Amino acid sequence: MRDHYDFSNSVKNPYAKKLKKQVTIRLDEDTVEYFKALADDKGIPYQSLINLYLRDCAQSHRDLKMEWQ
Repeated sequence: MRDHYDFSNSVKNPYAKKLKKQVTIRLDEDTVEYFKALADDKGIPYQSLINLYLRDCAQSHRDLKMEWQ
């Protein structure tokens, strides 16, 4: 290793805004199984699929309609 590194010409990470934040969320077992099965069909990890779905909801400003029965 070098004794000194020169970072004077360094640039910020252009993907820094896209970094993911780890959170803990409680989901019903059947909801997780639904996304796992769908992810298997699509060939992507289920957590990525859930992230894509939630991102789509946020970007389209989808509003949840809740009706209690």
